[in-house]
Amino acid sequence: MSDRNRAVAFHGINNMQVDTLDFPKLEMPDGRKAPHGVILKIVATNICGSDLHIYRGSFPVPDGMVMGHEMTGEVIEVGEDVEFLHEGDLVSVPFNVACGRCRNCRAGRTDVCETANPKLACAAYGFNLGDFQGGQADYLFVPYADFQLLRFPDKDQAMEKILELAVLSDILPTAFHGLMEAGAKPGSTVYLAGAGPVGRCGAAAARLLGASCIIVGDHDPKRLELVRKAGCETINLSEDVPLTDQIEAVLGEPMVDCAVDYVGPEAHGLGKEAEQMQPAAAINQVIDATRAGGATGVIGVYGPDPIAETKAEQEGTFPIDFGKAWIKSPRITAGQAPIMRYNRQLMMAILWDRMPWLRDMLNPRVISLDEAPKAYEAFDKGEDVKYIIDPHGMIAA
Repeated sequence: MSDRNRAVAFHGINNMQVDTLDFPKLEMPDGRKAPHGVILKIVATNICGSDLHIYRGSFPVPDGMVMGHEMTGEVIEVGEDVEFLHEGDLVSVPFNVACGRCRNCRAGRTDVCETANPKLACAAYGFNLGDFQGGQADYLFVPYADFQLLRFPDKDQAMEKILELAVLSDILPTAFHGLMEAGAKPGSTVYLAGAGPVGRCGAAAARLLGASCIIVGDHDPKRLELVRKAGCETINLSEDVPLTDQIEAVLGEPMVDCAVDYVGPEAHGLGKEAEQMQPAAAINQVIDATRAGGATGVIGVYGPDPIAETKAEQEGTFPIDFGKAWIKSPRITAGQAPIMRYNRQLMMAILWDRMPWLRDMLNPRVISLDEAPKAYEAFDKGEDVKYIIDPHGMIAA
């Protein structure tokens, strides 16, 4: 085993580099010993759309921070207080860092753990939320391992489906959460804003839930084609036709039962304004597209953006058409997903082949750690793939 750790690190806007760092220790970011933790040898670690917020400068982080919050790994070192995990176990890491002991964790709200980050009720790997280094690396320290980690029951079976299981750490449960908050169920009609990797996971999850008409809106024809091939309806948002008119052309009705925003404040306008950045465009789309008495889930990451065009948006204030929607009695839920609420059930659905369309929707591309900086550049330009980093060549093998 190496005594060094190679990792993708942030070194300024549009500048990711592979650094060589010290091997991780069983220690919390503040130096306290962590006998409740483990060290993982990373098997798969993905580039997420929310990593692009950091790459572009919308989400400030310190220079040299290790990137990545979507990790799958093999346990290689176990703290003395860990009882249920063993060396050699293959596990998925929820992106939320959660203690399992505070009021929110005990209530299943691991997205807002009260103790893992002393500055805020929210902690995550590779996001400057609690100083936890990310997992786009050879090795990773994970605290509270017995509570947090999802162990795959059969390692060989898991490696056969690793490209699907790799998204259990974030985007598949996150996409599922958006649908659950929007009230999706068998027979529901659904509109999904965004056909990036998380939006495509949303389309796959909507199929798993038994939704009837699943409509996905995006500006990129290549991304839309991935979900169209899997049986979804699509809307090209660059067309100069009102969204509700396009939904009616597909569904026969101008509004759906539920809708989810998978884009966030880096959305573009509709039709003639498709080339313009309009940070509130996606959230207003889903509010507009949802019928009276329906519900929406807002999964896009909204927050202060130092590079936004207006002062209000730089402070995290967005022009939402709530007054126009109020009469519909909407229910709107936003925020990060509590990954542990869903990841085991979704793992079982994958292992038992209940999501056979997921891999094609994801369009995964396996790359080496050294290829990651170039992959960030391509993904930032709208590449229609899901990049999965294979630090040790275990997927390729």
